This record gives sequence, structure tokens and C-alpha cells, in this order.
Amino acid sequence: MQKLINHTGVLENNWTLVEEIQTELPSGNILVPAPYWLENREALTKRGNVGIWLTSDIELAPFLGLISELPVIAINFPAFANGRGYSLARLVKERSDFKGELRAFGDVLLDQLFFMKRCGFDTYLLKDGLSEQKALDFFATFSDPYQLANDLTDPLFRRKHTAV
Repeated sequence: MQKLINHTGVLENNWTLVEEIQTELPSGNILVPAPYWLENREALTKRGNVGIWLTSDIELAPFLGLISELPVIAINFPAFANGRGYSLARLVKERSDFKGELRAFGDVLLDQLFFMKRCGFDTYLLKDGLSEQKALDFFATFSDPYQLANDLTDPLFRRKHTAV
């Protein structure tokens, strides 16, 4: 069973990922494919417990002005070698007013977690069989990264003060 974590601990996953739309959507909190949500936005907004999930190759532009009120946006990592989800997360955080939970799911591995956090992810649905305790340790992989990212807006030289 997959474990949902954030930067500090294990969470209960109370969102159901709907991969294929059947005749009727399940009850409770659901994550639907983004194109389906776009086509049925008015009805799904009235329902109130709907988030979306994005494929890593989706064109984000049609969604940017519409996603600010969503409670959850999940981004699929279909394979370890497919890093487009990192860029997609940065675009969601930097080009929209989205303030909800940004979730990574799919082929989410331990050594990706630190970098996913830097891109703006809040929660991570780990690949089956991975230890959540080991996963939490990976958030502290690096103590002071050089690069700017969603989590650090000042470069290292502005964060470090040298004694004269």
C-alpha cells in the first residue's frame, strides 16, 4: 500500500485518484484527470470535493487562471527518468495563485524527495514498498543548496555572511 507523506510525517490519504472516468464518479474526495475537470468544471465545482491530476506532458496554460481555488493538484511521475513533473510543479506555483496542496504521485522514489520539495510539492505518494521513515530522512539530504527554487528565493551568497 502506498504511503502519503509530507515533509514532517506520514499522512492519511483521503483523496481517491480517478484514472478513468466511468459513468458515475465515486463519492468522497476525488482527483480527476485535468482535461475531464476542464470540460466539466461547473458541475465539479458545485460538488466541492474535487481536485485534479496532471500528466507530465500536459499544456498548463488553459488551466492557469482556473486552478487557484482547487484544494489539491496532483502531478504524475510516470517513470523515474521523466522529470517534466518538476517543471510542471514550478509552473503551477509560480504562474498561478494556487495555494492548495501540490502532490507528487507515480514513480516517486526516495532520492527525488528533496528536489520535489524544492520545486514546491507539499505531499508525496510514495511508490509501493518504500519506507516512509527512510523517505522522511531524505528531506535533509542537503543542508544549504546553492540554487534558487520555490523554497529559497535568495541565492547562497545572500544567505551566507562571512566574518571580516
